[in-house]
Amino acid sequence: MSAFMSVAARRTGAAVVAAGALVGTFAASASAAPAARPHRESVEISGVQYDAPGWDNRSIRSLNGEWVDVTNTSRRAVNLDGWTLSGRNGRTYTFHHYRLGGRSTVRVHTGFGRDTYRDVYQGRRNHVWDNRSDTATLRDDRDWKVD
Repeated sequence: MSAFMSVAARRTGAAVVAAGALVGTFAASASAAPAARPHRESVEISGVQYDAPGWDNRSIRSLNGEWVDVTNTSRRAVNLDGWTLSGRNGRTYTFHHYRLGGRSTVRVHTGFGRDTYRDVYQGRRNHVWDNRSDTATLRDDRDWKVD
């Protein structure tokens, strides 16, 4: 009877090891989730001018002196349609119909101007970024934090 128990114990042990390997496989595939979202590692906030040079007034020059650079470090273009850039105060800019080319940067200005492939404008009449401390957050169209 003890020989039977040891065979049963070995079979149970083998089943536990196999189950552990199966769980490990699923855990490894779950940790590979960023591969399903390749833009996450390739798009980042690369520069910020939160305190416009000179006096903070509501002139176009002063408002556009505040900006955030968003850079695509990959070789492939990324569609930023629906992506948002927001500050701690809740003010949010949403990209509309914008495709950021590979290894390119777009500058998001606070004030007014004509959007180009290098510069886009939030169209705000007040400064967005706090001159002492603030946090810029870039989220994709699924509201996942990118940077």
